[in-house]
Amino acid sequence: MAELSTLARPYAKAAFNYALEASDLNGWSSALATAAAVSQSDKVKELLENPQLTAELRAENFLSICGDEIGANAQNFVKLLAENHRLALLPEISSLYEVLKAEQEKSLDVEVISAHALSAEQTQRLVESLGRKFDREITLQGSVDESLLGGAIIHAGDTVIDGSVRGRLAKLAEAMNS
Repeated sequence: MAELSTLARPYAKAAFNYALEASDLNGWSSALATAAAVSQSDKVKELLENPQLTAELRAENFLSICGDEIGANAQNFVKLLAENHRLALLPEISSLYEVLKAEQEKSLDVEVISAHALSAEQTQRLVESLGRKFDREITLQGSVDESLLGGAIIHAGDTVIDGSVRGRLAKLAEAMNS
């Protein structure tokens, strides 16, 4: 949703800039991830949408659910979000923050879905190759989907590389039908 991203972006940038100055990128990452997860609960969503609660009460209740997982500065951030009626944006803020953090750290999370489990050597070669291609440190997560028949699908940020047999057959069928 473009609208949620547009609303969440300034908050994510502010949190990122603060975390960068404080040299606490991982701490803020953890705090935002926790807050985002809490905000996704159905009961918490009801709490956030309750018009009878003031922004201060929403923030207090929300922070009591989060417990000690969120430090004092992140608590102030949550209070600011509550005052501006933006607590529901926490998942998007957390996601945008992680993008900024990965860009700063020159890292990239890559998901590989293959037809068969990759050997350690294949995984290492793939990490090295993708690292050169994207000029980033690669963190690889793999899973197996036997319906691919062969090959793999790689999700690297916004890039998707479909090298699966199923994908190639679909492209061939599409070309034959047009």
